[in-house]
Amino acid sequence: MAIPGNALSDLVSTIEPNSSGWASLLNCTLSRATGGTASDGCLQMRSVASGEMRCRTTAGYDVLPGVEYLAFADASGATVPERIGIRWLTAAFAEISVSWSLTTAAASATWHRIAVADYAPAGAAFAHVVFSSTPAAAAVNSLFDNVYFGPPMRSTGNLLSANTETSERAAGWEYTATTNCTVARTVPAVNWSATAYTVGGHVATMTVTANGAAEFRSTDQPTVVPGQEYLAYAHLNPPASGTAAWIELRFYDAGLAQIKATRAVLAAPGTGWYRQRVSDFAPTNAAYASVAFGLSTATAGQVLRVDNVAVIVAPRFAAGSIVPYADADFEAGVGSWAVISGVAAISRSTPWGSVFRSGSYALTATSATATASVIRSGQYALNATGPHRITLDFMVSAGGWTLAVTTRYYNSSGTEILVGSSPPIAAPGAGWWELIADAEPPAAAAKIAIDLTLTATAVSSTIRLDRVACFPSLSFFEVTPQEATASVSIVIRELEVGNLLTLTRTTPDGVRTLVRGPDGLIDRMPITDSQFLIEDYEAPLGVRVVYAYETFEVGDTVADRNGAGGATIPAGDPNLAWLSDPGMPQRNLQVMVKTPPDWQRPIAQGEYRVRGRRNSVVLSDVRGGLEGDLVIWTRSDEERRALHWLLDSGRVVMWRAVPGMGIDDMYVAVGQVTEGRVVPQGWEVWREWTLPLRQVDMPTALGVSGSAGRTWQDVLTEYGTWADVLNRFATWEDVYLNRPKG
Repeated sequence: MAIPGNALSDLVSTIEPNSSGWASLLNCTLSRATGGTASDGCLQMRSVASGEMRCRTTAGYDVLPGVEYLAFADASGATVPERIGIRWLTAAFAEISVSWSLTTAAASATWHRIAVADYAPAGAAFAHVVFSSTPAAAAVNSLFDNVYFGPPMRSTGNLLSANTETSERAAGWEYTATTNCTVARTVPAVNWSATAYTVGGHVATMTVTANGAAEFRSTDQPTVVPGQEYLAYAHLNPPASGTAAWIELRFYDAGLAQIKATRAVLAAPGTGWYRQRVSDFAPTNAAYASVAFGLSTATAGQVLRVDNVAVIVAPRFAAGSIVPYADADFEAGVGSWAVISGVAAISRSTPWGSVFRSGSYALTATSATATASVIRSGQYALNATGPHRITLDFMVSAGGWTLAVTTRYYNSSGTEILVGSSPPIAAPGAGWWELIADAEPPAAAAKIAIDLTLTATAVSSTIRLDRVACFPSLSFFEVTPQEATASVSIVIRELEVGNLLTLTRTTPDGVRTLVRGPDGLIDRMPITDSQFLIEDYEAPLGVRVVYAYETFEVGDTVADRNGAGGATIPAGDPNLAWLSDPGMPQRNLQVMVKTPPDWQRPIAQGEYRVRGRRNSVVLSDVRGGLEGDLVIWTRSDEERRALHWLLDSGRVVMWRAVPGMGIDDMYVAVGQVTEGRVVPQGWEVWREWTLPLRQVDMPTALGVSGSAGRTWQDVLTEYGTWADVLNRFATWEDVYLNRPKG
């Protein structure tokens, strides 16, 4: 799969089908080898003699001076470490300089990430991606694959800069030592997934100076909103199993004085890389946030490495859930949950990754006796009226259990006004299960608390809890026609992140078609949020269509959940039709039809005249699709400009007409367009257009363009001023789709 935002073609990035996208620069020969990461192919750079060898991309790629760029690749070298560089070139392709990464800390035959980022220098017009290694002999190989060049990578929604997250740029690095340590950038040889684009390469590395606690922090301090819950996370690489490595989310006031710090300690099972999370609410006087890392107890010379650092708005396990992240996912502890009665003890599971439904930990409840215990959550403010739903996942690890949910409601003064309960259920056997309980808050309720009555049915019983949510109870599946845009809005709720989704549309003739999503047709699409919203701009007009969805566990062929619903887009004026871009619905336009096409269906034929025979021998291919001229009117300058915008891209267009006009909805390629005036007078805004249409198949790999999850906060984080935005994007559509210049 192509790397998002990559300026390099698949030929250059994945070395498929050959190595022609690369050229020798110094002391090497190049060829395509096998066993790569992004595909089977990889680039083999082989030394001609001892000493440094280099290669580069054959082509130079456009850059803008002063703009930051990132290059990364997966590398493998059994006997020699390597580095990656960006070679800056003038408009005449003269070398200005090379921005080099640090060399990998040690040679490794295992695939590992190398990366570098830097600002294009003054005078730069093009850039090469360059690889380098320095073998001690001839015939030594360095291998490369999964190569990227383009804008810096950062996690969507991250308030921190790309360089704070990945540490790939040396200039202006955003980390500083604070207690008993030094901190620097290093490049350990770490094997990551080929699609993990925000990890690997340089990492922040803390070295302890003397025995005792040590810590360092980021100098990047993005703005925050008081009262908003934030989640910080990072991959930590501790020096030893059980070492008390930690991440801390810190808040600062407008004067940059620290006013709050919340810490989560990693329960490290070894010395690998482990993502640790911590969350908290910004205090009322908070203006900024940042992150810090450290070791609670350490010996001189120990090393803590950190990568993929982020601060984001804390997610919820269901849209509208009022349960804070700390009380829902248990990544830093048990949150506000407490044992109210009984002998049960609760704690965060340990070590990291041993038991979890989400994240890396779960709440663990143990009971030494076969008795009932009650654990209670904190009190959560209700921000919606009407029925609510409480969900949580559980797994029995030892013994047996029954579970019951009790809801407690409080008024604005904090007085308990009502208690609701649900009948107990016996916990099934092995595996994770979901418990669902419905609640009906009274009109005076301002807050809610959740009691769980956990009854152990055997001594020494253990149960795990995770993914707690409380949210307004809405329909699982909604479909709503939108007449103004000739589309259908589809909402699917309470989805399980990590599962797969299929969504189809069935027309009255029984034809079932996959609905288009952000990455193409929605067929076993990975679910990334508990709520999925999509607009279908390809549904027919004036007829009822039925939408159906199915979700699957990864690897399963039988759906674990499904639903269906119907909708009809009003047909509207029969003289009007819709011309739509399936991948860019913001270009869609309703136009008035003057004359529908007189269709032709071409066919390729070969005629052979046989001597002495009256009739020819004719060999024919299959008959082609429909071809003809559609004549339409635009009735204003706005419509005229909008039609130009729709046709400018040259992409496939969908034509939808009102039922009963003898025209089936179809995908067409539009040929040379004629725009004419309806009268000679210049003030008349009506235009007559002739659109030569040729029927084509429905695009299957085309996704609905947009930037899923991208917000103005991302623009604010990436660009300091509006002038920076204007310099990087040609149009507002480019801002929306995240298509920067260069």
